[in-house]
Amino acid sequence: MPDVVITEFMDEAAVARLRARFDTLYDPALVDRGDDLRAAVADARALIVRNRTQVRGALLDAATSLTSVGRLGVGLDNIDVEACRARGISVYPATGANDLSVAEYVMAAAMTLLRGAFFASADVAAGAWPRQRLIGRELAGRTMGLVGLGSIAREVAWRAQAFGMQVVAYDPMLAADHPAWRKARNVPLDGLLALSDVVSLHVPLTDATRNMIGAGQLAAMKPDAILINAARGGVVDEAALAVALRNKRLGGAALDVFAEEPLSAVAGERFKGIDNLILTPHVAGVTVESNVRVSDLIADTVIAHLEKA
Repeated sequence: MPDVVITEFMDEAAVARLRARFDTLYDPALVDRGDDLRAAVADARALIVRNRTQVRGALLDAATSLTSVGRLGVGLDNIDVEACRARGISVYPATGANDLSVAEYVMAAAMTLLRGAFFASADVAAGAWPRQRLIGRELAGRTMGLVGLGSIAREVAWRAQAFGMQVVAYDPMLAADHPAWRKARNVPLDGLLALSDVVSLHVPLTDATRNMIGAGQLAAMKPDAILINAARGGVVDEAALAVALRNKRLGGAALDVFAEEPLSAVAGERFKGIDNLILTPHVAGVTVESNVRVSDLIADTVIAHLEKA
């Protein structure tokens, strides 16, 4: 039976380093095979996952030898951290390793939606020349609103300022004298929504943040503002967002995360036909470069943990 089980994709070089030291099972399809997954982790000492593997309940009950969980990313919504702690299982997120990729995703989405010129390839190829329709807007001189001012949001703030944007932020968990506030003006959430041309979310999913951007908050935003959620599904009321976009109450939105992943037919149907919307499958933090960084960090952390045990 393997010492290390990896249930989702990981950089092959990092997998090879683990295999050189431990009996390692690398099978990204395990996440979709519950019975096989529980059997695989029965004697494993380390489990490495991304965001789809649910490390809780029956899986933890089956993993009687588990001492560590490595998360190829930073969110821990799919891991019952309290249950792990009670069992003496250490949980290791890849803190900081994909900050740059998420920050670049946010800036790319903001530019794409504000400029609005990048959805006309078929029209131009067909001989149309819709220049007037594709006159967009610039980032410079606009306001970026960051809901949450953690490490990823700080990278966004730096890039937004480089484009000539003003930056405001809301983060009640961050002390008023924290150095991060040098990058953004501290405002309440309602003030941020009213001021911002681009609102980017950078909060975990908790009872306090679930649906924190709902119909009321969307109505409080500028009618041409952009909303970007590359944080956690469930923070935005997706049904309310779809209504706001269809009614042209927002300038656009980009969603990389969803309350239900992958989207069900019902959840996906609400977004069909909306042209000022970017949907991506939870990849904001995944680039070639960040995958190497995340994989290396977790491989090194798990190796150190197991060799120390």
